[in-house]
Amino acid sequence: MTFKDDLEARASPPSSTATPPNEKSQYSAGVYDTEVDAVFGAQGEGHVNYTSMGWIKTAVILTKTQIALGILAMPTALQALGGVPGTLLIVGLGLLTTWSDYVVGLFKRNHPEVYSMSDVGFILFGKAGREFFTAAYALFMIAITGAAFVPISIAFNTITTHATCTVVWAVIGAVGCFAGASIQTLNKVSIIGWIGVGAILTSVLIVTIGVGVQDRPAAAPQPPLPWEKDIHAFKSAGFWDAINSISTVIFGLCGTPAFFSIMSEMKDQRMYNRSLALCQTLVISTYTVIGVVVYYYCGQYLAAPALGSAGPLLKKVCYGIALPGLFASAILYCHCGAKLIFVRLMRDSVHLTAHSFTHWAVWLGIVGVCTLLAFILAMAIPFFGPLVSLIGALFGTIMCMQSTGWMWLHDNWAKRKDSPTLSFWLLAALNWFLIVFGSFIWVSGIAAGAISIRDAYRSGTVSKPFSCADNSG
Repeated sequence: MTFKDDLEARASPPSSTATPPNEKSQYSAGVYDTEVDAVFGAQGEGHVNYTSMGWIKTAVILTKTQIALGILAMPTALQALGGVPGTLLIVGLGLLTTWSDYVVGLFKRNHPEVYSMSDVGFILFGKAGREFFTAAYALFMIAITGAAFVPISIAFNTITTHATCTVVWAVIGAVGCFAGASIQTLNKVSIIGWIGVGAILTSVLIVTIGVGVQDRPAAAPQPPLPWEKDIHAFKSAGFWDAINSISTVIFGLCGTPAFFSIMSEMKDQRMYNRSLALCQTLVISTYTVIGVVVYYYCGQYLAAPALGSAGPLLKKVCYGIALPGLFASAILYCHCGAKLIFVRLMRDSVHLTAHSFTHWAVWLGIVGVCTLLAFILAMAIPFFGPLVSLIGALFGTIMCMQSTGWMWLHDNWAKRKDSPTLSFWLLAALNWFLIVFGSFIWVSGIAAGAISIRDAYRSGTVSKPFSCADNSG
């Protein structure tokens, strides 16, 4: 049996073992001891019950995958492009990725056997697509986990006034990430999502209010010296600066590939759109408000990450409050990356859901390897802005633009032969635009990110890899 046949068999079991439409409610009532899921197989007594999240918990997890590290970089887009283009960029890309997230739900309902981008790649492009998207997704999750370790080390250095080597703080971040990411199901991880969303939003609101009530940003010349915010409604940005800004915003909105895994663990996947609407409404409005307000009050004296813009005292307070949220970001992305590899390896085995030694050994081993790779990446590129931009361009566009465009076309392009309507051609144009625009940003964004990293090292403004130097500014 081929891999594709196996996926189809899981999605459509033989009639002798097929489950009735109301089986989910009967499981809840205890009528059956075991549930057979299109992704996870047998669940129930003696097995890990993965499909257990309600729509509100799902909305929280979706939101935390979006409002993670990207919110700390949103004001830099306005700083580079000006207030009006920067705001339009955040809102426009927010709406564009909302469509991508919606396509994820459509594709999952059409192909219930899909758990991750690995399965998507196989359906779209066969075995080569499966291997490519498996590698790309795993590397993407690991890269974001590593990007979280950088602000975690900055937070500890800020709070303790650089009490020890920066690498030690990153190690503490990695240990905490491993402990949280090794929890088996997203339903249990959701409490970390609640804490993470609350922590990040609270800290960002504090810095937003702080920069608004202060006489001037902390980095500005202090009284009695004059200072100028140098804010612009429109700003003439260089090509590479503009591409870096686009990549940075994409990074803040590219939780899309994790949405398959999250939707797969819902009790009722028909509620996905409700969770998505709540998530994206909160994400786009928060990114826009934070970006505009912080840029307006800080101007050219904006810190990166933005939590350092309100002065030494509030910087300590904000990083202290944000720390659980930074850990939550690392945990969720590490968990999703490790879960992809785990499901891929164990899909045809009883150990996927059974509480066995093999189950735990493989699961903890994968989480450990993902955490280690993320730590190495964080220490090899130990600065926030250029790393975020590079990740957004290298992986974000493929995962939340080109791939979702191909998903929609895969399921709908044949309809062009059957008297297609105007709405069909408009949606087809939208998805072709996703593919073309995403490909352009992918190529140019990688070059822009690489140039930024090269220039940062040449100028000596950043520390060397695995340096103990204080990175809190």
